[in-house]
Amino acid sequence: MDRLVFTANMAMSEYRLDRQNMTHELANVSTPGFKKAFQLANRAIRTEGDGFDTRYLPRAVTSPLIDLEHGPRIVTNKPLDIAMDNKTVLPVLADNGEVAWTRRGDMTLDPEGFLRTQEGHLVLDDSLKPIQLPQGSISYQINTDGRITGFDSMLPANGFQELAVLGIRDATNVDLARRTDGLFKPMTNTQDSQVFEPGTGVASLTPGTIEGSNVSPVHTLVKFIDHMRSFEMQTKIIREMKDNDTSGESMLSLS
Repeated sequence: MDRLVFTANMAMSEYRLDRQNMTHELANVSTPGFKKAFQLANRAIRTEGDGFDTRYLPRAVTSPLIDLEHGPRIVTNKPLDIAMDNKTVLPVLADNGEVAWTRRGDMTLDPEGFLRTQEGHLVLDDSLKPIQLPQGSISYQINTDGRITGFDSMLPANGFQELAVLGIRDATNVDLARRTDGLFKPMTNTQDSQVFEPGTGVASLTPGTIEGSNVSPVHTLVKFIDHMRSFEMQTKIIREMKDNDTSGESMLSLS
């Protein structure tokens, strides 16, 4: 009975990681471009020690892989808003100076003309350099292939001219993991450790649109309910084992 109590208690403890992950997902339901990671799972691990090799305890196994499944599209018609198609990701400069990747496409210009995400990260071009656009009487337009063009109303005869190219890259068949700052990084060991070879798809985007989170609040809430029921079941098992022990002690005392 003690072993059953230990197993039930271990299951209750290991579920906490999954609950933390679900809480994190629910907190980012409204975050543009947020991607959930693959779910945690409990795996039976054989316990080493004296006795027979038949003791198994549940252990939570985590997977840092990012699920790049697309979220809902929100049309904004803003010239600097983009939604990345398929498995396309956008390079940005993280706070520690490393190249990182994101699916967040709501961008803006800072006072110096540098293109940044709403989180404040510098957006990088196809050579992984920060993008700085000319300001003034210029109207911007982003094409589906990532080219940024500008139209100067003071020089209408020049038409739209190419100003920069977003460094979008296809991540098909590329394993991306979440960094501590919420951005993405490749899991494979590369020379730069943050840059990866393009996948087999074509990198493209949809201008004037941003992508919402791919977290399903209904699905996550249902999982929360399932976890609550599992917790109650494990608690009931421990309580019943305690009652059985009490009954056994009383029988021994009578004898």
